[in-house]
Amino acid sequence: MIKYFLTALVLTFVITAVSARILIPKLKSMKLGQQILDIGPRWHKSKEGTPTMGGISFIIASALTFVLIAVIMYKNGDSAGLEKSVIVMLMAIANGAVGVVDDLTKFKNHRNEGLTASQKYLLQLICAGAFLAALKLTGNLTTELYIPYFGVRIELGIFYYILSILLITGIVNAVNLTDGIDGLASTVTLAVGGFFAVAAFRLGMLPEAVLSGITIGACLGFLVYNFYPARVFMGDTGSLFLGGLVIGMGYTLGNPLLVIIVGIVYICEALSVMIQVSYFKLTHGKRFFKMAPIHHHFEKCGWSELKIVGVFALVTVIAGIIAYPGLF
Repeated sequence: MIKYFLTALVLTFVITAVSARILIPKLKSMKLGQQILDIGPRWHKSKEGTPTMGGISFIIASALTFVLIAVIMYKNGDSAGLEKSVIVMLMAIANGAVGVVDDLTKFKNHRNEGLTASQKYLLQLICAGAFLAALKLTGNLTTELYIPYFGVRIELGIFYYILSILLITGIVNAVNLTDGIDGLASTVTLAVGGFFAVAAFRLGMLPEAVLSGITIGACLGFLVYNFYPARVFMGDTGSLFLGGLVIGMGYTLGNPLLVIIVGIVYICEALSVMIQVSYFKLTHGKRFFKMAPIHHHFEKCGWSELKIVGVFALVTVIAGIIAYPGLF
């Protein structure tokens, strides 16, 4: 198992780093630079024009690595359970495609807002629905929900699908919201990928170990150019892809609720936006946070980007330790 994991990690890292190096000048020449909202922190204006859609680099790397290793696994007779991981990778790529459309719409309209919220969510619903349908049709999904720490399963029937769609789209969007400062989404997802690697090895799940290796390699390779000061941003293209990978691995482990724990940073980012919007409406213009998502609140409080990334990554590691007993 270790050789497949390390191969996935190293190969994805190398392809991501090399492809990003090639991609960055092309994105610049196409004038696909980030536009910064005036309502954001004033010091972010210096990032105006930094190439975005860099997530294409690790999507390509992840797909190529996965196909290569899947072929090797099949030839070596190690393909048991591989179809679940294939479905996860396809779902992640589909979400990445939604991100591509969203990012390109932003540039077409010359603004920092792409698809409307309803258009974007509809496409995400289709991705989530297709993912669940594929798992069901291949016999890899039941309507029993595993409750971490208690070791019990609750039969939900049709409500399982409703809950799953909300969970899948919620996590994908939460990862998207986490991508707001240099290296944040990459570093946090790197820590989440580390948790899933430990889980896969502990449970003896080879395909999941490959997926976690790909996730770690993709994040490390992208951080070569995305760590502060970032030379490229992943855009919705990359963050939606990573969100699909994260929640997908939760389902391959048969323990999707655990993603809420290990992905606590994602959850806090999403909740901060919901709280901010609700409070703003209820109080007719007052703000609960200085700015949302919550990483911007800490920026407004004087935290540096490096400090925010470091603290949020540490919180994720601690969350992974807390989540570990929930595997059994």
